[in-house]
Amino acid sequence: MTSDESYVRRAIDLAESAVESGNTPFGSLLVIEDEIVRTAENTTLTDDDIAAHPEFKLARWAATELEPAERASCTMYTSTEPCPMCASAIVYAGLDQIVYSVSVDSLAAVRDEDVIEIPCEEVVDRADGPTTVDGPLLEDEGLAVHEDFF
Repeated sequence: MTSDESYVRRAIDLAESAVESGNTPFGSLLVIEDEIVRTAENTTLTDDDIAAHPEFKLARWAATELEPAERASCTMYTSTEPCPMCASAIVYAGLDQIVYSVSVDSLAAVRDEDVIEIPCEEVVDRADGPTTVDGPLLEDEGLAVHEDFF
């Protein structure tokens, strides 16, 4: 198992934990030099906050708590491809890389509504951001969490 796979599995675990806490199945973590520096779960329902996506929360945290050089070497691992709002926040924060499990197309196939089908990479490219995007990785594992929930 690669370290990318290990971190993606941790993000999927966070998505499962979000469900156990009464939220939708999304989880993410930030890694710098092979060390997890922060994790987050979706809390949109329990916080009654449409912006409480884990990717958005982590990008906001990174922008205020990490130095620019740390952000430039930071990878966000996430259970699902970031939505356009989150992808924009990641670009603005200056994070180096995104690695995701479930693609937006696969999520849309499981979830009938509330999916903006714009790939994360398209948002990053149009913003001319420095962030690279990799995925899907272990998509069947990540998708199982969504299939159980939706």
